[in-house]
Amino acid sequence: MPLLTRMLPSPLVIDVRPGAVGRLGALLADHRIATSGRVAVAVGPTQGESIAAELDVGAAEFFRVPAGTHEAAAALGTRLRAGSFEVVAGIGGGQTIDVTKFAAHMAGIPMVAVATSLSHDGICSPVATLRHESGAGSYGVAMPVAVIVDLDRVRRAPGPMATAGIGDVLADLSAIADWELAAADLGEKIDGLAVAMARSAAQAVLHQPGDASSARFLTVLAESLILSGLAMAVAGSSRPGSGGEHEIMHAVNQLYPGAASHGELAGMGSVFCAFLRDDAEQLDLLAGCLSRHGLPRTPAELGMSHADFARAVRCAPDTRPGRYTILERLALTEDDIVERVDACAKAVAG
Repeated sequence: MPLLTRMLPSPLVIDVRPGAVGRLGALLADHRIATSGRVAVAVGPTQGESIAAELDVGAAEFFRVPAGTHEAAAALGTRLRAGSFEVVAGIGGGQTIDVTKFAAHMAGIPMVAVATSLSHDGICSPVATLRHESGAGSYGVAMPVAVIVDLDRVRRAPGPMATAGIGDVLADLSAIADWELAAADLGEKIDGLAVAMARSAAQAVLHQPGDASSARFLTVLAESLILSGLAMAVAGSSRPGSGGEHEIMHAVNQLYPGAASHGELAGMGSVFCAFLRDDAEQLDLLAGCLSRHGLPRTPAELGMSHADFARAVRCAPDTRPGRYTILERLALTEDDIVERVDACAKAVAG
């Protein structure tokens, strides 16, 4: 009998609303994710005490995540495995969630992602991005068994971290264009369902009216970031959410650590890649959306020189060997890159 359907991985629960952190204990019990009370909670370096006061998860053991590194993730994984926990909840921003995903995968236990900021699309994805001695790497991990987004906490997140994920979900449009390029030039297979999910996520944010601090916009952004993560799970790779713009982001992070957040760099990289593809319509839409929500469109708006950004673009293809994007197709020389960076900034400035 022919295979007529396929099974799609997804969390058991997705809960996006104000005050969602306080419902974690009930969620674990109601869905029998934890039955004996052996619950671990991983939090970031700054908000552990305030989160502990809101939780009702019995005698949960708290672990602090000091940094978004492979070393921190491996150390947490060792402690989780030794503690015989039923489940671990990672509560915080993208760094804390990625560390917890890796640690849970290493310990062989389910993980609940509780997002308190919307800085990138790793909330629900089966990928953990961690820093190591050679830069940063992406590691395949198990998808969270449940995803919670607390909109009250998101509103209180510092600076651009609250909504920098706007740039990351918009980057899906750039990633899809690069995937289609790889299909045309190299015959790479495209997963149509993954593309549909990623494109829908990006379009929802691109055309969502209102201020980024409103509950309506934050709900759409959170759901779109989750949908983007699910698209990667369907594809079995980061292809629907990561193209040339993410290669640039990884290069910036390696060359200039701490220059900007994941979402800010992904959004700005998407603008530049749209310019490289001569896609004026997408360039205008992406730059307009980023501008409306106070996110950078050009190196200068990020506080970076054109020369530094050009250097990152030159190094970008080396960050993802084997991935084909507009950067690999054009194979620009150093002088070409400098010229394109300047021209893109002028085009965006209008």
